[in-house]
Parts: sequence; C-alpha cells; structure tokens
Amino acid sequence: MEEQMLKPGDRDYVGALASGLEVLQTFDAEHPRMTLSEVAARTGMDRAKARRFLLTLHALGFVKRSGRQFELTPRVLQLGYAYQASNQYRAVIQQYLEDITAELGESSSLAVLDGDEVVYVVRSAARHRLMAITLSVGTRLPAAYTSMGRVLLGQLPEPELDAFLDRVQLSALTPSSITERDTLRADILRVRAQGYSMVDQELDLGLRSVAVPVFAGNGELLGAINVSTNAARVSMETLMDVYLPRLQSAADRIRQTTR
Repeated sequence: MEEQMLKPGDRDYVGALASGLEVLQTFDAEHPRMTLSEVAARTGMDRAKARRFLLTLHALGFVKRSGRQFELTPRVLQLGYAYQASNQYRAVIQQYLEDITAELGESSSLAVLDGDEVVYVVRSAARHRLMAITLSVGTRLPAAYTSMGRVLLGQLPEPELDAFLDRVQLSALTPSSITERDTLRADILRVRAQGYSMVDQELDLGLRSVAVPVFAGNGELLGAINVSTNAARVSMETLMDVYLPRLQSAADRIRQTTR
C-alpha cells in the first residue's frame, strides 16, 4: 500500500523546502521576471520571507538578479532533465508519437496527472499551431478540460476522484465547457468504462482531441497519449473512426515494447 502523503504541519514536513519550491514555481510564461514584491504577492508570503528564499535560490544558481528583477536560470532545467532521464520509456514513446504525427499530420503527446493538471512529458508537434499558447514538454493544462486529463482521472481510485471533484474549480472556458460537477463525473466514468476520451472545444475554441491510457508491459500506468486537431479540419467522426484506432494501436505497441 502506498505510504500516506505528508501534510503541512506534520512533524516530517519541511515547510522551508516547500516554500522554496513554491517560489520557483511562481515563475511562468506570463511572469518570467518579477520583483520581490511581485513574488511575495503571487506566493502569499511576506516580503522578508520571499526575499530570503529568492536570495537562497540566487546563491544556489537557480535564480539570477538584474536590478530589482529576478528570473530563473537554465540550471532549473536540471530538475526537469532528471525526471526525463529517469523515465526509461520516454524514447520509445517519443518514436511512436512521431510516427503518429508523420501519418496523420497532427500533434501527439504523452501527459501525466499532477494534482489537478496534466503535464506534458513527451510531445511530437505538427507544423500547424492549435492554441494561442505554445504546447511543449512541461506545459500544464487543467485536467478537467483535456482528453488526456479525463483519461487519467478515470484511472484514479474512487476516493481520489471524489477528492478531485470536491476541490476542482470549474469554469466556462468556452461555451462547450462542462461546468457541473455531476456532469463531469458522469463523463469521467464513461471514459473509464470505454477506455478513451474525446473532448470537443472545451479548453479552447477550435481545439478537439482524443486520448487513451498507456500502460507498460508490467501494468504500470505511464500516462495518456492523445492526438489534438482543429475542429474546422477534422470531424468528430474522423476523430473516432481514424484517430482513435491509431492511438489504440500505438498504446498496444508501447505496452508490448515496454515489457
């Protein structure tokens, strides 16, 4: 049985480490450079505490300083690379995703669930761009509104799925977005039963995708793989009749290759 996760306030929980990681994660595409005051505001820390963490990260080489502005350094990539390097299946999956892109002319990705979001860990990008943001390894998107997210949520034990549905914030990102928890639950359970998810323009107008879970030969869940496309070019019928079988074939080959 998996060991119970620590919570803030537990004896072995290191609050300083958690706060330092929170400061690192507050930098993103919309906030690549920030002042001390901005970091404090985004983390909810007082200025003195935020300053100590920023200066410590600066001393360790993870943050650089230019006047009043702080920003991340390339050293933070070591943290992500360690994860990628430890994933022995990444190269295998990358090849299968590139084969899908070559055959269908569409982007294909592998994502894992991290809290209430999916994180892209392998990606084969098509030339055409589907969203306003650039999707790449490390991109995080809300699990509730992505096909890969719903596939992975469907793999959760009931208590964890209940906890997700209790805390998740649902909003109308597009006119098609699910905003009722009961409706989202029903869709996740349907995805669990049928083994795939199709999401049509719930995250971004014009974006539709299909996803399936991917397992290693030993039964370990590796994540979910998808194909994403433009609604103006590809119908839901094509997504079902052409793209879904191609994904299922890739998932089956990955399972056989990773025994």
